[in-house]
Amino acid sequence: MNKFMTAGAALLATTTMATAGGIDRSGQPITAIFEDGDYVELTFGMVSPSISGTAFGQASGNIGVDYTQIGFALKTDINDSFSLALIIDEPFGAAVEYPASTYPASGASGNVNTLGTTVIGRYKINESFSVHGGVRIVSADGQYTAPGAAYQSTYASDTDTGYVIGAAYERPDIAMRIALTYSSALDFALDGSAGDLTANMPESVNLDFQTGIAADTLLFGSIRYAAWDGVTLTDSTPPIGDIVAYTEDVITYNVGVGRRFSDSFAASVSIGHERSTGTPTGNLGPTDGYTSLQLGGAYDLGNGLEISGGVRYVWIGDAVTVPPIGGVFNDNTAVAVGLKMAYNF
Repeated sequence: MNKFMTAGAALLATTTMATAGGIDRSGQPITAIFEDGDYVELTFGMVSPSISGTAFGQASGNIGVDYTQIGFALKTDINDSFSLALIIDEPFGAAVEYPASTYPASGASGNVNTLGTTVIGRYKINESFSVHGGVRIVSADGQYTAPGAAYQSTYASDTDTGYVIGAAYERPDIAMRIALTYSSALDFALDGSAGDLTANMPESVNLDFQTGIAADTLLFGSIRYAAWDGVTLTDSTPPIGDIVAYTEDVITYNVGVGRRFSDSFAASVSIGHERSTGTPTGNLGPTDGYTSLQLGGAYDLGNGLEISGGVRYVWIGDAVTVPPIGGVFNDNTAVAVGLKMAYNF
């Protein structure tokens, strides 16, 4: 069973977090460390959300902002037992902009940008068991504008360092792998052009799995737990205070099936789900869970080169924002596309 059948799973890194809980975007993948031999990949994703609501009979207009995701991974075998990988991703992010209108939050906007660099090693204990771990460095910056542009601050970049640790079980004869990975929390203090910003990003646990279920057919998926409860983005200027404050942890599920149709081509289909919490959301994040459907395909170009792509349609969960606005956001969607180039050398 060729490894390029897992292309659908790999593409989740660029398209699954279109509207995930908190401000999750990449899902902090480490799957490159499990590739065979020396390996390099480049991923690109583009997400187009359509998010609108009403309050006091006034429409917000589309507050969703299109954004892109990039990723890079380089993995090499040091010896038969130890491998090392460098992984670059954009783990967290947000972009919201209320157009000029009669909606109470008109003119408000906010964005968060992050860039993560992970250096991770993997040690094979035997053919079935391995452990992995490393260091993750994340930088963050952002901007916030209050409704009516009454207040605005641009926050300079800050950096924090965390760690990643996990273990995996494999059965190569049936293409089975179960990997459990913990990522530590991160804290930032960003100097602003007006008020300063303090922000924390949650600890998380990823469970990634795949297994052959029939000839040339692979079942794959993931479960991600992120401890968003208690996470805040807080401006130091009174009375701004908490720009965003999360009160619920989030669990995100994805499961799919991939099938090899020829020596060169494989395709996959997967579904994703994140349950709605039912609690009011901030005005800069009026979404509450989602359900998604993704189609993916991969083509082996030969000589170790592979190209894969996917498209994901997301039904965004209905949300009500916190008082005093109490906006109602429903029937919203997003479309995401992803592309990956990979090379074994």
